Amino acid sequence: MIATILVFIVVIVVVLFSVQNATPVAISFLFWKFEASLAIIILLTVLSSVIITIIAVSSWSMKRSLNRKKKSS
Repeated sequence: MIATILVFIVVIVVVLFSVQNATPVAISFLFWKFEASLAIIILLTVLSSVIITIIAVSSWSMKRSLNRKKKSS
């Protein structure tokens, strides 16, 4: 329950920050150069970090589950 509330608060803060910073910015990464809204960049960054975190936690959880099964056998 506490985790859900914290996630909700973080989402609200990110959305408010993004809406207030909607000016276009120049992005350059390796060979790519483009211009996009800062709000979109912030939201995509947060979304990608959430996906990476979910993958990492899922991987850790599966390894832990497999270790428990090996120990109980």
